[in-house]
Amino acid sequence: MLAPAIPSAPQLQPNPEPEGDSDDSTALGTLEFTLLFDEDNSALHCTAHRAKGLKPPAAGSVDTYVKANLLPGASKASQLRTRTVRGTREPVWEETLTYHGFTCQDAGRKTLRLCVCEDSRLRRRRRATPLGELRVPLRKLVPNRARSFDICLEKRKLTKRPKSLDTARGMSLYEEEEMEAEVFGEERGRILLSLCYSSERGGLLVGVLRCAHLAPMDANGYSDPFVRLFLHPSSGKKSKYKTSVRRKTLNPEFNEEFFYAGHREELAQKALLVSVWDYDLGTADDFIGGVQLSGRASGERLRHWRECLGHCDHRLELWHLLDSVPPQLDD
Repeated sequence: MLAPAIPSAPQLQPNPEPEGDSDDSTALGTLEFTLLFDEDNSALHCTAHRAKGLKPPAAGSVDTYVKANLLPGASKASQLRTRTVRGTREPVWEETLTYHGFTCQDAGRKTLRLCVCEDSRLRRRRRATPLGELRVPLRKLVPNRARSFDICLEKRKLTKRPKSLDTARGMSLYEEEEMEAEVFGEERGRILLSLCYSSERGGLLVGVLRCAHLAPMDANGYSDPFVRLFLHPSSGKKSKYKTSVRRKTLNPEFNEEFFYAGHREELAQKALLVSVWDYDLGTADDFIGGVQLSGRASGERLRHWRECLGHCDHRLELWHLLDSVPPQLDD
């Protein structure tokens, strides 16, 4: 669900009245922003407009940016930030951050955390200084309708995680009650695949477009992901492919396409096994997550497979959640 900041986002049926608790007497200031759940493109757009009345620890001007996280989940996997605006306590960003692969299920259970931070790099500090944060339950959003907010910033909330949890995996330290439901069922990420049966070429075109929210596997809190494809059972033709490696990212873009020759009836009896791996030089690659598309699958995986093979020359793109265990081969 991540991408670099983009200058603008679709503005569908905007809500002209900002919502929130803007109060000039607040000690930490306020943040104005707009949220849009673009259901058709499975994306969440967050436009950071401006902050007012910021109160940095030191006197004088301040260099600030907005950092966004989706909770619960791995903090680095869902972390986005705006550019830094320098030398003001009334910064204006007018910048849109986009989460790709965002679904109705995510909207029902996720919370967006926004934090206004002082840029530590410009002050020669090791860590960014949080000036204030806020949280918005995303179940409030109506699909395809922009919603504006003007909300008071609060002090950053930190809750220590139990020692039994693996904090080296990039999990946030401040997820509090939202993390409890997924502590042991942490998402491995999701992948956007395209399928198309080409009547001209006589086979299946599989597009590996991008991944989002991948689980971090390396000590630096990131992964070096690549994707493997395997069409099972193999019939002697080319059945295995893999993408190139994307370095130090949890939201890679691949945009690579692969071809499997065969009649539709023949392919319908097979299974496409898709797995995402973390590349490690000199040691075994780490499994991140996988998904299997076949006639024996269920839900969106089954629908994706059947619709592709049921209609020639019809390209269908769908997001799929990754399983935490490798796809199993059927005898």
